Amino acid sequence: MSGEEQEFGALLRRLRLNAHLTIQGLAELSGVSARGIGDLERGRRAAPQRRTLTALADGLGLEAEQRDRLLAAARRGRGPDAATLPVHTFPRRTDDFVGRLPELVSLTALAAGEDPAAAAGAGRDGSQPMVATVSGPPGMGKTALALHAAQRLVPHFPDGQMVLDLRGMDEVPASATELMLSVLKAFRVADAELVKAGPEGHAALYQDLLAERRCLLIFDNACDEAQVAPLLPERGRSMVIVTSRRVLTGLRKVHRIHLGELAPHEAVAFLTGAIGEERASGEAAALREVADRCGRLPLALRVAGSWLATRPGWTVRRLADRLALDEHRLDSPVAGGRKVSAAFDLSYRQLTPDAARLFRRLSLVPGPDAGVACAAQLIGQDLPSAEDTLEELVEAGLLGPQGDRFRLHDLLRLYANGRLRAEEGPEETERVRAGLYRWLLETTIVAGLWFEPGHGAPPADWRGLVDLSSAELARQWLQIQGTNWLAALRAAAQAGEHAMVVRVAESLHWFSDQWIFWGHWTEVFDMAARSAGLLGDEVMRATHLNYYAWALIVCESRPEAGLPVAAQALAVAHRTGDVGQQAWGHYYQGWANRSMKRFVEAAGHYGRATGLFASVGDLHGVLQARHGLCRNLLSQGDGAAALEAYQQTLTVLDEAGDLVEPHIAAGARIGIVSGIGRSHALLERWDDAVTHIQHAVRLCDALGNLPVRSTHLLYLGEALLAQGRDDEADEAFRACVALGPDADPVRLCEARTRLARLTAAT
Repeated sequence: MSGEEQEFGALLRRLRLNAHLTIQGLAELSGVSARGIGDLERGRRAAPQRRTLTALADGLGLEAEQRDRLLAAARRGRGPDAATLPVHTFPRRTDDFVGRLPELVSLTALAAGEDPAAAAGAGRDGSQPMVATVSGPPGMGKTALALHAAQRLVPHFPDGQMVLDLRGMDEVPASATELMLSVLKAFRVADAELVKAGPEGHAALYQDLLAERRCLLIFDNACDEAQVAPLLPERGRSMVIVTSRRVLTGLRKVHRIHLGELAPHEAVAFLTGAIGEERASGEAAALREVADRCGRLPLALRVAGSWLATRPGWTVRRLADRLALDEHRLDSPVAGGRKVSAAFDLSYRQLTPDAARLFRRLSLVPGPDAGVACAAQLIGQDLPSAEDTLEELVEAGLLGPQGDRFRLHDLLRLYANGRLRAEEGPEETERVRAGLYRWLLETTIVAGLWFEPGHGAPPADWRGLVDLSSAELARQWLQIQGTNWLAALRAAAQAGEHAMVVRVAESLHWFSDQWIFWGHWTEVFDMAARSAGLLGDEVMRATHLNYYAWALIVCESRPEAGLPVAAQALAVAHRTGDVGQQAWGHYYQGWANRSMKRFVEAAGHYGRATGLFASVGDLHGVLQARHGLCRNLLSQGDGAAALEAYQQTLTVLDEAGDLVEPHIAAGARIGIVSGIGRSHALLERWDDAVTHIQHAVRLCDALGNLPVRSTHLLYLGEALLAQGRDDEADEAFRACVALGPDADPVRLCEARTRLARLTAAT
């Protein structure tokens, strides 16, 4: 324990006693947990961030001078070795980066506070945040510049560096709210603080975080000013670099960099890096011509360089002459009036007919990449032939491989779409798009039904392009193709194909439990509920209102928003006489009330759900409702009652045997076994607690559900920590953190916080 932490804790305790408050009393007035206050006073926890300090100061009723003393002590307590550790999401390497020296010098000067023009309006001490925008046409190397600069600027930003893709060219760009939450979680803002602030308070938390740290944030591929403006820091010494095709003129007090083509010698150096010094020096004049024919655009240069590198028999002169002959076909203007599609034309015209057709049609894929099965569907080939066709596009430099996926750069996508319209016409284009979307949705239904009771593997007569022979393969396809099938679902809803929308969403009901933190379940089930209403199917409407309530309560942690939706589902189910959906309506109201700590109301709804499920013979529903009652008791801290309820529910599960779907039984068993362990923990039976939670983690390994595994690894670490087994707790928390984006983001944040505290205590 550091002396600074002791000073802060001692001061907090003295101020509390002067206010004649117990720890519990201060907890009630401030909203900070009693355990948290106790840990702060004893120095077991590093000093908190500003919002928690403000809550404590308000609870204590401190005057300005006392507030300043507490804030100063907290700053000293956090110190360089405190639990708030720097975040590093280091940018990927940019091995073929060349040139841009003035821009790099400008960004470096800005980071060091040495650019008077950029610092206009900032304080004399450079205490204002700095913002730079990098704009230019597609393919000009904006992202490459930002990432290369970030590597150079790391020493200036000791508190963290982070790169975020704003998805400005996607059908649905990233929202400012989503991006703020990503930053808050990456910088390990405590879950309790996020929950207390609520979604409407995340912007203030975000601004406070950046005000107290010196960070570098790169916002890549921005859509417009409205997306970026809320993300810019208002105070502090952080720096933001924004890349966008737009100039973003609506942003004020920013340092602007507009990228044009590379200088002639830089473009030649770019090509030299692709083909080697010996070959380049032997045809220097021709290489300069190739660079000029490509408009000295980095992306076009990369395609031309790939063309030469994969054809050692070609002279550079041959390529230069071919590009000159094709100049009349160039139709993509860039800086200086030059045009760049000559390099694309050359590669495109050398493709086989199948590869050219696939290249054109890949522009219809709504997501950023495609797999072999998607390619096969687009051009009617079998899988091996489609894979060969994709490899031809990779060799031509027109497609980027990413594992077993393939990605079109934005500029190449635009070019491919232009060729599609010109060569296949609007009617054929729409026919191909409709076929792709129909295939995506039909495959989604088959994959989703793996997880639905009474379904499982595809029927024997199903002949699909995707291997869905196991639940794991189905899960992988649904997750990898999420962006694509979601776009197809949106298109179906817009086209009035409401029966298809409902079928798809219904098939994904139980699968959604496997991918809780995807981020789009509220949209899927809200869309399905609306489609069911338009079809006049009130039973389906009640069903999907219940699913929508689940998504709000569980996926988005918004029980106050989910509660009225569940109540609406219950009302619709009553009107239709559907007892099963009445049960689910009560169940989700129970979950919402439990999340809001309304335990009596929660118990009533869970109890009614259990009885209704039993009355219609829905064993899966009975298990869910009984489990909800168990969790309600656990949330109240009643270890003995929770333990008894969990043991009874485990008996019900064991006696049901094969009547319960295997993956549902496995998921239920994990929650029950872990709940037994956590009940033992409430009773301070630490050996029993650790044994049961360890068993739950092993069951998670067998199930392969990583978000669930992260939850129980966190529980395990907490139980080990309470038992004084710090090294084993550290191992459990690290295992949780190692899951990265596959983990429950809330558990991941909590595990990082625990690790930081353990590190600070050693």
